[in-house]
Formats: sequence, structure tokens, C-alpha cells
Amino acid sequence: MFSLRRALTLVTAVVAMAGTVLPAQAADVPAPGEIVMSPNIQHVTNVPKPEALADIHTDMAFQGDYAYVGNYYGFSIYDIKRPKRTSLVSSVVCPGGQMDMSVYGNLLFGSVDSSRNDDSCNSTSQPASVKESWEGVRIFDVSDKANPKYIKSVETNCGSHTNTLVPDRKGENVYIYVSSYSPSASFPDCQPPHDLISIIKVPLRDPTAAAVIATPNLFPDGGFGGVPGTYPNGKSATTGCHDITAYPEKGIAAGACMGDGILLDIRNPEQPKVTATVRDETNFAFWHSATFNNDGTKVIFTDELGGGTRATCNEAIGPNRGANAYYDIVNGQLQFRSYFKIARHQADTENCVAHNGSLIPVKGRDIMVQAWYQGGISVVDFTDSAHPQEIAFFERGPDNTAPALSGGFWSAYYYNGYIYGSDFNLGLDVLKINDWRTNRANGVKMRSLNAQTQTSYPEHGH
Repeated sequence: MFSLRRALTLVTAVVAMAGTVLPAQAADVPAPGEIVMSPNIQHVTNVPKPEALADIHTDMAFQGDYAYVGNYYGFSIYDIKRPKRTSLVSSVVCPGGQMDMSVYGNLLFGSVDSSRNDDSCNSTSQPASVKESWEGVRIFDVSDKANPKYIKSVETNCGSHTNTLVPDRKGENVYIYVSSYSPSASFPDCQPPHDLISIIKVPLRDPTAAAVIATPNLFPDGGFGGVPGTYPNGKSATTGCHDITAYPEKGIAAGACMGDGILLDIRNPEQPKVTATVRDETNFAFWHSATFNNDGTKVIFTDELGGGTRATCNEAIGPNRGANAYYDIVNGQLQFRSYFKIARHQADTENCVAHNGSLIPVKGRDIMVQAWYQGGISVVDFTDSAHPQEIAFFERGPDNTAPALSGGFWSAYYYNGYIYGSDFNLGLDVLKINDWRTNRANGVKMRSLNAQTQTSYPEHGH
């Protein structure tokens, strides 16, 4: 989702169905708060948002028996050892959106893309036009889940909208690829053209020595220049990246960079190199995120048309905008195969567009679970990338607990047998899918999940 400051400074900001899942018409929008789902999904539990965190829930990460859930006001840690009894362990109040996060060992890395008067958890908003303002990455020690400790901050150009963790092969360091965007001549620390990412090196023996070691220019030609126009017809220019997903064991990464989709060679994590670029000047308004399939032969890019604050899942916008786009990697280049967008029309009060998801680990098939804000959670089989098919879904009717166009699921990820959904206002939802196409995933146990740091499936659980 766009941060408020980014949204204000962006000039041009901008199906096939299968099984028992049937398209709904506009008249079929559920009642406010009403849960509807396909027969192969079970709603296991909901844990309400902690009172201490006054803003909306954002992204998630997982490690062992714990889930970490971000919030514009900080983050929370949940015990998920027994998913049906998921419970809150602790909440850390540390304002500074949007708290995109990665977890490695005892360290949690949180993104701050909100200009602050200092780097502390007591900071307040301060314009980015003030040189002394701070934004970047905060590092917490989460070895004691009940009492996380803030141990280090690293300031980065234009802040940190998202972050991607890339471990080195020796286990001595982790690198954090910091994505940020939308520079302004009035921002001393975020000057145009900002065609770069920031790379933070974190020595695992001394994480307080973390520092920016490189700011590689990914777009020496300036990237896509954008298409002028107001929503929904404008196309964003490239001024940095929104999100990068790494697949370290394969030495590759995919970047969703506002106006461009890119492939990267990250075999040397300190010197990533762009190897392929693709643009969609017809349907994509804002390249938001990327996900590889398990084989690393496909990439799903998402288009966050309207920045997550518009009702795009309707007849007026249609099936190809605000959607997923599926690309095969052929001879190192990206070849477009198809679009996918949920076919269930949402109410005009419901923000709905493609957002964050992860693979369901089924050997031999490509299946992804994904959040669509108030469009809910969708499970899509894209084994045939030219004909992706929705096989399961879960959604609520319009969220009347908050203003219009400000609700729904930020992220939906599969982890060790269950689907977890981070809802803006309603907390953490736990779902269970029971489907012949996904049930083999129940035997796959992951030690951790950072959705933007992909690993291949463990060999057991075939």
C-alpha cells in the first residue's frame, strides 16, 4: 500500500474459475461483516487486533511457532503452536508505517516509510523536507518473545517502504534490500531521480554494526517514464522499487518497481544486477510485488491500481487491471502468459486490488494464496500459467468498523498447514484449506517464512 507521504508526492500514482468457486454478481455482495467462503475453506479462528496498536495491521513473517504481524503503530508476536488457539504474546508500540518486516534468527527488521523527528519509538511525524528527519529500518532482538528489544536503526534514502532479506552463503551476514520510492526536490535525503535501492549489511555476530554498504542504480536509463493521467488511467513512473522478492539459493530476485518489472542476478548479494526488464503500458498502473514459483521458472507480478484505497474489483475496472500478471522465464527473459483477478464483484465501499501472497508448498503444482484487501483471500492454481484458476476463497462483506475503502486483508500467507490473513482492522485470521490439490502441503514443515525471501520446498512432504 502507498504510504500517505508517497501518495501525496506521486504525480501519476495511480479468469478463469474452477471447481466449486463461481463468479458472483454485484448484487451478491455479502452483508457488512458477513463471512462467505468456498466449501473447501474452514475459518479456524480470529484474534482481534491488540488495543495497544491504534493503527492498521500490515505484513507478516513467521518463525518456528510464532507469527509476527506488523502495524503502522508497531508490531505483535503471536503463538501459533496450536493454530486453533492462536494467542497474542506481546505487542511493541513503535509508530512509523508501514512496518513491513523480515525475521532472521533472533532479529526482526522493520521498515519505516514515515518521516519521523528521530529514530526512537517515541518519535512523532516530521516533514521529509526537514533535513534532520529520520526514516529507514529498525532492528529488534526478539529472542525473548514477551519482551522484544529495539537495538539498532539504519537510515536509508527515501526511507524503507519494504525490505527483503538475503542471507549470505557462509551464514555470517544477512543483507537487507531496502525498497523506497517517490523522491522530491524538497526532500534533502530523497532527491530525484532515485533509481536505486539501498543495501544494508548486518553482521550476525554484531547486528548493531548494521550499515548501508551500497545503493546500486537499477535504472541507469531512468526506467519507465509513466503515463500522465488520473486514476484509473495514469501509469506510475519508475522512481525506485516498491518490493523485491529474492530466491537466494537460485541466485535470483524479482523486483516490482512502480513502472517496471525486473529480474536480478543476486549471486553476489552486494552487487545485484538487472538481467531482464518488462513493462505493461496497457493494464499495469503500479508494479507492486513479485512471487516466483518453486522452480524459479515463473514470476507473478501484482498491480496495485489505486494504491489499495480504491474499489477496483468491479465491472467498471474489469478483469485485467488491478490484477496479477503471470510471466514465464524463458532464456532469462520474461514472457507474458495471462492475467488473473478475482471474479467476485465488490461493493463500491470496498477497497480491493491484488496484494500480498505466498506459495502453498505442493510439489509438482504452482499454487498461491493471496490477499485482495476487502476482496478477501483467494487461492489460485497457476500450474498452467496461461490459464490460472481460483480454487478457493474467503471473504467478508464490507467492513463497517472503519471508514469506507480502508479495510480488508493486507497479506495472506500459507505456513505449516494453515493460511494466515492480516486484516487491517479485524486482526489475525486463521484458515484451513482442505482440497485435493493442496492437501500434500500439510506434510511440509517450514522453519520460517519471509514471503519476500523464498526458499525451495523441503524434500519431505512430496
